[in-house]
Amino acid sequence: MVDLGPVPRYAGQRPTMFGQNTHSEADPTMALSPDTLSKLRKYDTPTICNVIELFDVRPRNTGFMDSRIQAAFPELPPIVGFASTAAFRSDAPPVSGDAYGDLVDQVEAFAELPGPPVMVFEDLDDPPVGATFGEVMCSVYQGFGSVGLITSGGGRDLLQVKALDYPVFTGSTICAHAYCHILHLGLPVRVGGLTVRQGDLLHGDANGVTSIPIEIASEVADLAGPFIEAEKILIDYVRGSGIKTIPGLKAARDEFQRAVERLRHQAQ
Repeated sequence: MVDLGPVPRYAGQRPTMFGQNTHSEADPTMALSPDTLSKLRKYDTPTICNVIELFDVRPRNTGFMDSRIQAAFPELPPIVGFASTAAFRSDAPPVSGDAYGDLVDQVEAFAELPGPPVMVFEDLDDPPVGATFGEVMCSVYQGFGSVGLITSGGGRDLLQVKALDYPVFTGSTICAHAYCHILHLGLPVRVGGLTVRQGDLLHGDANGVTSIPIEIASEVADLAGPFIEAEKILIDYVRGSGIKTIPGLKAARDEFQRAVERLRHQAQ
């Protein structure tokens, strides 16, 4: 199935590109090494969230998307990439525009990000009316290096997109694209309760999507493995052979907590 995708229009003008707003522009000085990104991809998103908490850089109830955003293909491995943002509507037709007119603008913006892009769409219709993406859109994004897509709206062509091994995170499934058109590109959007800015570092898997503060990303990557090892202290006790006792459980718990506290000191 061919999806006709979003068409660009906003008050009769071209979509705003992210280079025109300093608050949404990716900071090239914060580029992360391929090794750091590779390390982050090894771990599930809950582990990444646990490690971020060690740094105490934000309240524990912030920084991640809520349950409205679900992985369409939870069997796929985690994605790690930098947000390329867009907002759109589909409930009414734009003044004018071509179905694929904004694609060039979007993929050109990828080159200004400090690493692999993750498309992040805010659907401004409530409830969503048309699908944000389909096979064609995802094929284009993936072809230009995107590692995934997140939308507060819906998606379609799910079987075809799954065949691409292209992870998508959606709020719903919708069979038609309606009058889908872009309002702006590269400005802050709000998806699943999280404000996402152009260039934000995102991590997502079957459990959901979180942002990673770029200034601690390399340390998060380094501490994720040790955090899993700390968890194994408790897990190995309760899953191991032998009789389980309350004193034994308390000892394993205390050893686990001491290991986590050592990691917390490393993070401070």
